Amino acid sequence: MSHFLRLERFSLLSLAIVLSTAGCHAKTNQADAQDPAADPAAVNLAPDSNDSAQYASAIAPSYQQGPSPQDQSYGNDQSNGQDSYDPGYGQQPAEYASEPPPPLPYYDQPPTPGDDYIWTPGYWAWTPEGFYWVPGAWVEAPYEGALWTPGYWGYWHNRYGFYRGYWGRHVGYYGGIDYGFGYIGFGYEGGYWGGGHFNYNRSVNNFNGSYAHYGYDRPIRRESRDSIRVSFNGGSGGIQMRARSAELNALREPHSAPMATQMQNERSAGTNRAQFANVNHGRPASVAVNRPLAADRNVRAPAAQPMRNQQAPQQEQQQRQGYPEQQRQADQQQQQRQAGQQQEQQRQNAQQQQQRQADQQQQQRQAGQQQEQQRQNAQKQQQRQQAPQQQQRQAPPQQQQRQQAPPQQQRQAAPQQQQRQDSHQKNDEHPKT
Repeated sequence: MSHFLRLERFSLLSLAIVLSTAGCHAKTNQADAQDPAADPAAVNLAPDSNDSAQYASAIAPSYQQGPSPQDQSYGNDQSNGQDSYDPGYGQQPAEYASEPPPPLPYYDQPPTPGDDYIWTPGYWAWTPEGFYWVPGAWVEAPYEGALWTPGYWGYWHNRYGFYRGYWGRHVGYYGGIDYGFGYIGFGYEGGYWGGGHFNYNRSVNNFNGSYAHYGYDRPIRRESRDSIRVSFNGGSGGIQMRARSAELNALREPHSAPMATQMQNERSAGTNRAQFANVNHGRPASVAVNRPLAADRNVRAPAAQPMRNQQAPQQEQQQRQGYPEQQRQADQQQQQRQAGQQQEQQRQNAQQQQQRQADQQQQQRQAGQQQEQQRQNAQKQQQRQQAPQQQQRQAPPQQQQRQQAPPQQQRQAAPQQQQRQDSHQKNDEHPKT
């Protein structure tokens, strides 16, 4: 009997451990999902107090056809009418199409070509001959801090309009389209700017450490390759996701149009029949550009937007409405994250300043060594030039001795010659008989 009691107690203890472990995992996952500070790429969104606690819920939006319950809080129209809102939010479409674009193809991203390149996903463009695929490409950032907001198709007034992407300091609205590689429909999870360089999320990018040197790892949700990747917003079968206030703030900020190399990439794709959907049946011949695109040098960086003081409005709202504890914690975490980023930025700036000073000192030492080497070489050259002159100054006494030698020989030879002359004279005076 005691054996059965011990077995029952052991079973109950095991069950309790399993349940408590599952509960801990659930709490951990819930905490991670509700902690926007855990993702450094959250800085890609424009500052907005309303999105601080809603960021995590937007990380994994629903991409099913028709309105999603997760999107009800963002003003989705649950009726069958699709013209109840402007998907461009005041922007004029670059072009119109009479039919929806095909689903987005699945493809592999080329490896990172170097530091500070931004991935621009591929998209469907339109001509009267039909839709054609513009390959995705790595594009050199036009300035430090530049982020790319992809273009998207939106349905309004019984036709589809294409709203072009743009460069700015924050990622704006792109129709909730999941382009992949960090563009999950809201914000950008592929990396962030920090320390003067772009830091790549290795979990969603094809990171090549031989060329790119700044990376980190943070897993995000991935779409199954068996699912259909809807490529337009609104209409029948489109993504039913409206813009958040942070995305609209980014839209109102100063931003720049696509660069010349990006437009050339689009025009080049439009001349290749293998890129048209009615030819490749949704499988383009070229889905991504292997060689990166260069940045235009005339793109001016917009002025950095100052951080707004949100504490006063938040305190007033807390007093008026019983501020939720979860929201208050999220705001505190957001403030701590921003303070930590500022401290990290200051630390990195100090390191860069020290490195610049060390480089300047190294350059000065090298310049001094070069000057000393040049001085020594000049001395050696001067010594080589003075050596023949000294030899020439020492040579005249020896030459003088050589020049003086013949007169002495002449003086020595003179008596002998005089004797011979006297002998000849005697012989002349007394000739032999």
